[in-house]
Amino acid sequence: MVQSTLYVNPTTGQDANIGTADAPFRTLTHAIAQATADTTIYLAPGMYNAANGERFPIVIPSGMIIIGDESSKGKDISIVGSGDYSSPSFGSQSITVKPDSQAELRGVTVTNPVTKGTGIWIESSAPIIANSTLTRCGREGIFVTGTAKPVIMDNELSDNASSGIFLVRNAKGELRRNRCQRTGYGIALSDNAAPLIADNTLINNKAGLVLSRQAKPVLRRNRIEKNTNGGLIVNGSAQPNLGSRQDPAGNILQDNGDVDLQNSTSLTLVSVGNLLNPARISGAVTLSAAEVPASALGPTQFSDLGNHWASRFIQELVKRELISGFPDGTFKPEANITRAQYAAIIAQTFNLPRQVGATSGSFRDVADNFWAAAAIRKAASMGFISGFPDGTFRPQQNLTRIQALVSVVNGLGLGSGNGNLLLFYRDRAQIPSYATDAIATATQRQLVVNYPRPQELKPMQAISRAEVAALIYQALVSTGEASAISSPYIVNPEGYVPSFTDIQNHWAADFIRPLAGLNLISGFADGSFKPDAPLNRAQYAALVVKVFNPTPIRPATQFSDVPANFWASAVISQAYRGGFLSGFPDQTFHPQQSLRRVELIVSLVQGLSLPEAEGNPLEIYQDQDNIPIYAQSAVAAATQAGIIVNYPKPSRLNPKKAATRADATAFLYQALVQQGRVNAINSPYIVQGSKSF
Repeated sequence: MVQSTLYVNPTTGQDANIGTADAPFRTLTHAIAQATADTTIYLAPGMYNAANGERFPIVIPSGMIIIGDESSKGKDISIVGSGDYSSPSFGSQSITVKPDSQAELRGVTVTNPVTKGTGIWIESSAPIIANSTLTRCGREGIFVTGTAKPVIMDNELSDNASSGIFLVRNAKGELRRNRCQRTGYGIALSDNAAPLIADNTLINNKAGLVLSRQAKPVLRRNRIEKNTNGGLIVNGSAQPNLGSRQDPAGNILQDNGDVDLQNSTSLTLVSVGNLLNPARISGAVTLSAAEVPASALGPTQFSDLGNHWASRFIQELVKRELISGFPDGTFKPEANITRAQYAAIIAQTFNLPRQVGATSGSFRDVADNFWAAAAIRKAASMGFISGFPDGTFRPQQNLTRIQALVSVVNGLGLGSGNGNLLLFYRDRAQIPSYATDAIATATQRQLVVNYPRPQELKPMQAISRAEVAALIYQALVSTGEASAISSPYIVNPEGYVPSFTDIQNHWAADFIRPLAGLNLISGFADGSFKPDAPLNRAQYAALVVKVFNPTPIRPATQFSDVPANFWASAVISQAYRGGFLSGFPDQTFHPQQSLRRVELIVSLVQGLSLPEAEGNPLEIYQDQDNIPIYAQSAVAAATQAGIIVNYPKPSRLNPKKAATRADATAFLYQALVQQGRVNAINSPYIVQGSKSF
C-alpha cells in the first residue's frame, strides 16, 4: 500500500527503504516513482544530483507536493542537474525540473549548470512554485510556455545567466512576491503572455521587467529599482496594465540606470498610481494622478512577513479587514495572542445568532470600559468562548492552540469527527481528554494548520498570531465564506490511513490501516496495535460485531461463564445470535480462550453463509492433514471465497495455531472484499483459490 507521505534523505536514505521518516528513500526520483498523485514528499537537507542517483529531468506528476525547507527557501536542499526534454513549443531543451498541473514544489534550491539550461520548465500546466531559490542556471530560473497558468510566489531568483522568470506563448498565471536579482532580465514576457505580476522585487539586474510582442501583463505593487540598463522596458506591441482610477497600480520604479520606464511601442501607455519620475520616462506615457497612500506603494507585505508560511492566510484576512498589523509596519506573526485579542478577531469575523446555553459574556475581571469587553460578550454569546469556574475570563492570558481549535469547533457547531484521525498526530498523547472529539472534528473539517510538520499538533503550546490567522481563514473556508488556499501545512484527512507505532514493515499493515481508517478496528492508548498478540473469543466477538453488525438468525442463549456484567456480554450475545460464534456442549463460551485460526475460518464461513466450494481447494495446503474433519468444508469455502491470508507461506494454513490480531484483521478485510464493501489490495499472502505454490 502506497503511503500518502514519503521522506527522502540523500545522505542517510536508501531506495530499498520504505520511505518513512525513520527509513527514508535516498533519491527524489525513486520516491516519485513510488508515490501516488496525492502524495507529499519531504526532502531532507543534502545534494539531489546525478552522483547521488537522481535522474533528470525530474518530472513532478499532477497533484504531487514536494517540500524542502520553506523558511530558508531551500538553502540546504539543492537539486542540481539537467536532462533532455522535448518541448511541444520549443523542441529539445535542457531542464532540471518539470512540474505538471496541480503539482507543488516548495522550499528547495534548483540549479541547472549547463549552458542554456533552465531550472524549472512549466509547459501548459498549472503548478505552484513557492518559497524556493532558483540560482546559477545557464539560461533562466523558470521558463513558462504554452497555455500554462502557474502560481509562482515567494521565490528568490538570483545569478541566472539570462533571466529570472520568462513567460511566452499564451502563458498566464500569477507571479507574486518573488525577488529577482543579479541577472539579465529580472522578468521577461513575450508573445501573448498575460500574467498577474504583483508584489515582486526586481533589483540589480541589467533590466528589471522586459515586455515584447503582444505581452499584456497586469502590474501591481512591484518594486523595480537599481537595474543598470532600465526598469520597465516595453517593446513591440506590448501593453502592460499600469493601473486605473478604480485600481491604482502602486508600482515603484526608481533609481534604474538609464531609464525607469521605456516605451518603445507606438502605443501610449497609461500609468495610474505609480511612483514614477516623469523625467525618467522614455516614450509616450500618460501619467494620471491618484491618491495612493505610501503604504500601498510597492510590495504589500508587512516588513516582518517576508516568505512566512502563513503569509497568504494573513494577507487574505487583512484584505477582509479582519486582522491588521502594527503602526510600525510589522505583523509580528510569531507573537502570542491573548484571549481578549482572540475574542476581538472572532467578533470581527463572525456574526452568528446567540447559541443556546452560551454564557452571557459578563465576567468579573472584564470591566465595561475594557477595550475588548463588547467583543468578549459577542464571542461568548455565539459559543466561541467561555470563562473559568471562578467567574473570570482572564483576558490577558495567552490562548493555547487546543483552546483555539476547540473554540472554533464549538462556535461553529461542527458536530463530531472520526476519532481515528487523531492517530495522524505524533503528539496525540498531549491532547486533553475533553478536547479529543473537537480535535477530531477540526481535523476532519481541515481547520488544523500545523507548521512546520503537519503531524505535530503542539496542543498545549501558546498559539501565535500567524496560527490564528490560518485557523480563522480555514474556518471561513469550512463555512463556504472563503476560497481554499493551497498550503502543505493544512492537515488533510482525505485519503489518510491511520497508522500505529508497531506495524511498520508488518506483513498485515496493508489490512490494518484501511480498517482503522473506516473506524472498524482500533489500537491501544499508547498508539500501538499489537498485531501479533493472540485474540481471545470475547475480543473476536467484539470485532465481528463492529465489522458486520450481524442481524439475529437464532434466539439468544445464556452462557454460564458469561455474566451479564461481563464487558463483552452484549457482543457475545449478538455474535452468537448472528451465527458467527457458538458455545460448548456444557453451555459455556470460554470468553478468555484463545481463538484458533481454524475457528476463525469456520466462524466467518458460517456467519457470512459462504457457498460450498467446488472441487478440492484444500490440496493447495501443504499441511491440509492438520485441518480437522469438521472444518474441512468451511476451509474449502473460505479458500474459494478468497478470505484466507497465510503468513509467511500462503501454502501453510496452520489451522490449529492461535489467531493473532493481525490474522483476524486480514481475514475480516478479505471478507469485506468478498462482500464488495472495500477495495481489494495486493498482498502476496492472500490465498488465491486453486493457485498452486
